[in-house]
Order: sequence, then C-alpha cells, then structure tokens
Amino acid sequence: MDNKKNIYSWALYDWANSAYATTVMAGFFPIFFKSYYSGDSDVIASTAQLGFANSISSFIIVLIAPLLGAIADAASLKKRFLFLFAYLGILMSASLALVAEGSWQLAAFLYILGNVGFMGADTFYDALLTSISDEKNVDFVSGLGFALGYLGGGILFGINVSMVQNPSFFGFENEAEAIKASFVCVAVWWGVFSLPLLVFLKEPPNEAQEKAPLLKQGYLRLKNTFSKITHLKGVLLFLVAYWLYIDGVDTIIRMAVDYGMALGFDSGNLILSLLIVQFVGFPATLVFAKLAQSWDTKKAIFLAIGIYLLIIVWAAMMEKVYEFYILAIMIALVQGGIQALSRSYYSRMIPHKYSAEFFGFYNFLGKFAAILGPLLVALVALFSENSRISIASVSVLFIAGAVLLYFVDEKKIAQDVKGVLD
Repeated sequence: MDNKKNIYSWALYDWANSAYATTVMAGFFPIFFKSYYSGDSDVIASTAQLGFANSISSFIIVLIAPLLGAIADAASLKKRFLFLFAYLGILMSASLALVAEGSWQLAAFLYILGNVGFMGADTFYDALLTSISDEKNVDFVSGLGFALGYLGGGILFGINVSMVQNPSFFGFENEAEAIKASFVCVAVWWGVFSLPLLVFLKEPPNEAQEKAPLLKQGYLRLKNTFSKITHLKGVLLFLVAYWLYIDGVDTIIRMAVDYGMALGFDSGNLILSLLIVQFVGFPATLVFAKLAQSWDTKKAIFLAIGIYLLIIVWAAMMEKVYEFYILAIMIALVQGGIQALSRSYYSRMIPHKYSAEFFGFYNFLGKFAAILGPLLVALVALFSENSRISIASVSVLFIAGAVLLYFVDEKKIAQDVKGVLD
C-alpha cells in the first residue's frame, strides 16, 4: 500500500493544482477582477463581488461533496471524480482568458466554476491519502503534498509574474494580455502535472461493492454514515473546530491581496509578497510535518493558530509596504503546516474504506467555512466601510476553533468510529 511511486504521484498533483491556487485565486484574479473585469466598480463594491463569488463556489461544493464522496467510496471512483473536477477547473482557467474588459459577471461565473473544479478535485485527492500512507508517516506524506504545492505553484507564478512585468519581452502588447496568457499557462501546467497521478497511482478496489445503481448506493451509504456520524461526538467536535479555524485560513488566502489593494499598496508589491509565501512555504511546511512527527500533531496545529492570531493583529495595524512583506513571511511559515496537519490528523480518525465519504464531510465543513469567511469580510467591509475592521473580525474564528480543538482526542475518536462503523 505504502510505496514511493504512489506517494510521489499523489504529492505531485499538489504541484499541479497549486498553480490555480497561486496564479488565479490568490494572485492575478483578485487584482485583474478589481482593475479590469470590474474596473467600473468602487473598491468596496468589487471586494464584495469577489467575496460573494468565493462564497457561491464554496456553497456548491458543500451541497455535492458528501454525496459524491459516498458514491466514490462505494464504487472506487475517487480518481475518476478527481479528474472530472480537475478538468472542469482547467477548462475554466483557460476560459478566463476570453473574458472582455468590464465583463465582471462572466468573469465571476467562470471563476466560480473554476473554484468548484479546484475544490471538488481536492475532496477526492484528500481521500486518497489513506490509501498511500499509514499512521506513522501520514504527517510527512500530507506535508510533502502541500510543500510540493508551494514549490510548483511558486515556480509557475514566478514565470507568470515575469510575463506580466515584462509583457513585450514575452511577445504581449500589455499587462492584460500577459495576465490572460497566465490563466492559460495554469490550465496547461495543471493538466500536464496531473498525469502521474492518473497513470501511476492505483486506487484500491472496494471489495464489498453492491449491484444497486451508483446514485442509490451513494445516497444510502451517505444516509447510513450521516446517521452514525451524528452520534460520533468526537468527530463532530473536531470537524466544527476545523470548520472554524480553517475558515480563517481560507479567508486570509483568498482576501489578502484584495485587502492590500484596499490599503493602497501597489499590485507589484502584493505579487512579490505572494512569491515570498510560495518559496518560504515549501521548507516551512516540511518543517511543520517533521515537528508533528517528533512532537505532537495537535500541539503543532495550536502553534499555527497562535501565529495566525499574531498575523491578524499585524494585518489590522500595518501601514507600510514592508510590513506586508513581513506579513507574507509569517503566513508562509504556518499556512501549509496547518492545512497539512489538519488533513493528516483527521485521517487518523477515519476508516480507510470510508475515506472519500468522511473527507466529503471534512471538505463539506471546510468549504462551508469558506462561504462564511469571505462573506464575513464582505459584509463587515460594507457596513463598517473599514478594511482593517473587516480583516480583524477573522480572529474570532481562530479563537473559537482553538477552544474546541483543545477537547479533541484523536485516538479515542478513532476507536469510537471503528466501533460504530465496523
């Protein structure tokens, strides 16, 4: 089960799809949306539009992830569903290059579908973790995926930044053409580097497959597991804790560049800060994975949450561009770590044969959090007309998540889950 070809083929997918997370979601789309697609709107209105687009795409995943996870477990379709969603995201990323200036509605629509593809594929990518690792090395394997994601996403983003800063050198008439070409580069990168997972990773079959139609199998399996999971208080406790603190993480990822622009920072400086996040995040995520192995996964997550609270305080008070660079370094130190360790921590609680289903619930709450976080920032920005207050509001989510996480015992939860489902 645990072999290097499967592990590296799996981890390389993070290298592939992180191009979308960096160049599109975190980098050029927020900037391009504000200055090109939605150039006629004021700063507050475009922030709200972007926040709502992020929330809608997350809501779609909330609706479909658990049921599709149950279907994938029932018929061993994790890889197929992964690629179905991945190529939706790839197609939408390339399509953004066709959107004309001022067409913010079409840009938002394609962005929503692209996010659905990106996040939907991640549900099944996460579920495959239990097939390629064991409890001893799951922290490292999960961390390796995120680390390669930072490196791969950073390399392509660096190339894309060079294209935008020197458009004539690359044969483009202006920055807008270079940014649109970057969206196409993301699609190609994502598609090509997904191939090792498609070709080499072997998904173990479900030995207890039924003959009923897949949709019915998925529905009955989901209904059965949901009725049981409601009695697994430990699982629910972790999922709610995760829901709260990962909400803060996702909101900072999606809204950081927009926040910097609202403070009046130059887009070039913001792009450079994103590059810093990628290349600092690569070794930092591996360090967090090793820290979890030698120390304790739960304590390492607490450490990351504490650093995020410092980040929010810093963000709410900063005034100079160099402070944004420091903020980027602080985020890079913990972003990949908290994501990777949350995934591996949860994987210890769940049975392998229900992995896609349980990760469907995991992503259900993770993506539902991604509805509330950007929505919170959007609404606070509209009502307070103060970007600093809107970003400071995210601290409540980290604090509440940490309080609930304190009461989680993953070993006891794993025993309870096994007793209920087996």
